[in-house]
Amino acid sequence: VPQSDIDAVRAMAVQSPRVAIVLGSGLSGLADTADDSRSLSYTELEGFPDVGDVVGHAGRLVTGSFAGVPVLMFQGRVHQYQGSSAWEAAYPARLAAAIGCDTLIVTNAAGGISADLHTGDVVCITDHINLMGTNPLIGWPGPEGGNPFIPMRDAYDPGLRDVAKAAADEEGLTLVDGIYAGLLGPSYETPAEVAYLSSTGADVVGMSTVPEVIAARALGIRVLGFSLVTNVAAGEGLSHVEVLEAGRVAAESLTRLMIAILRRL
Repeated sequence: VPQSDIDAVRAMAVQSPRVAIVLGSGLSGLADTADDSRSLSYTELEGFPDVGDVVGHAGRLVTGSFAGVPVLMFQGRVHQYQGSSAWEAAYPARLAAAIGCDTLIVTNAAGGISADLHTGDVVCITDHINLMGTNPLIGWPGPEGGNPFIPMRDAYDPGLRDVAKAAADEEGLTLVDGIYAGLLGPSYETPAEVAYLSSTGADVVGMSTVPEVIAARALGIRVLGFSLVTNVAAGEGLSHVEVLEAGRVAAESLTRLMIAILRRL
């Protein structure tokens, strides 16, 4: 991580961020509700890869606070389907570690595989299946990368998941446990692929998150993850517009949940 990026975040933040939050497709509105918010474009950061122009990903870094907890928020992320490497896709986790965050919360829009899930459900990720064909730790030795031979058991911190469940109960929100399958994209899954994913135990499927989580664990950062079910995987008439609209509708509930979680950290 370039020192200039670390300096830019520290100069922008009123308080040193403790928690980093990556906001997925259609979910970037959370950043607009933070106290003492300040922002800059990813293009102003030397080390941030080009996020392109994926609709629903604002491409901004935002500092602020929720319930008194200073946070660093990424409005949009880099995707490997844009031509980026897994190393580049993991930049949010690397930057978060460099400025001293000890917790990373990742969110994404995902397709529902489990028959028990419906559009609008919020899934607390308990584990993931990396089907992207690569890993952000490849060729990443040295202090910044940590130990590349990291255990991935409990990659999604059990203690943080307990906090999330307590927060959801407090807010009267339903939170479902589930396993996330990460695919390369950008095409959506075929019915045969969805059937295969179901047989592996996956509950939701998406095109992000996995590189960030692996890198965060290599750097000793605790991880909490959420998938917003925006569509039924391989559903008829599926479109990115549908994904964004589902994210917009659920934004208020997700904002309440995030604030309740941060209040407990």
